[in-house]
Amino acid sequence: MDKLASLRAFTKVVELGSFSEAGRALRLSRSAISKYINDLENELGVQLLNRTTRQVSPTENGQVYFERAIGVLSELDAADQAVTHLQATPRGLLRVNAPMSFGTLQLGPAIAEFMERYPELRIQLVLSDAQVDPIQEGLDVTLRIADLESSSLIARKIMPVDRVVCASPDYFARHGTPKHPSDLRDHNCLTYGFLSTGNQWKLTGHDGDHWIQPRWTLCVNNAEVLRDAAINGRGIAVLPVFIASDALRDERLQTCLADYHPPELALYAIYPPTQHLAVKVRLFIDFLVERFG
Repeated sequence: MDKLASLRAFTKVVELGSFSEAGRALRLSRSAISKYINDLENELGVQLLNRTTRQVSPTENGQVYFERAIGVLSELDAADQAVTHLQATPRGLLRVNAPMSFGTLQLGPAIAEFMERYPELRIQLVLSDAQVDPIQEGLDVTLRIADLESSSLIARKIMPVDRVVCASPDYFARHGTPKHPSDLRDHNCLTYGFLSTGNQWKLTGHDGDHWIQPRWTLCVNNAEVLRDAAINGRGIAVLPVFIASDALRDERLQTCLADYHPPELALYAIYPPTQHLAVKVRLFIDFLVERFG
């Protein structure tokens, strides 16, 4: 059995959920892909895949094997790059996932510059605010704005992300300006839907931490929508400065509670653990630090 070919066939089937799609991606017939998987299962003595007429998915054993196999193949690819000196001219496909707002406002121009710098790379950029599994989705780099919890993945901090409490001048004129975090309970609030704290807000000042359960009138998983609602006088929002900066500059938004601060967030580049980081990934992360750090 060609173990390496079987590993590549197996991981591609899991990534794409289809024998036929895996065959197309690897330029092999469906029957060849099926034989590689059968040989692998026979050697291991376990079933790796659940097969139905509509889709293919890994069994519990298959998921564990897939995560280890991805690491093995990544190490082999890194070894190939080292031997062939691809660090001088990185090639191939770089798969990146990033938050929607950061992607549209900040990352787009940066990606164009990175592509000009490394023209032999192809980049697949997926923008989404949903939490994704980089290994399961086959991603090289995942960018996240967060206060990261512990994880088996590796994260490199790219830049801090400051946030402000703000609303429109019209809203403050109609409803008053809060002077203390507890005042927020009497205001219309606009909340972000993917916070690890749920819809609770934490603000810290000279008198300690304050946890507020805001009376929200809008909860959405996109900060640009929150910004636009705040500009239109719908309530108070906690927004990243890079999203609110233009509106703050031309006074469509005003800050409040300047002596109290939300928890510090940062932009992280997250990638699966590997002893030899792929050159294309290293160059991309170094570029992000250079551009934004």
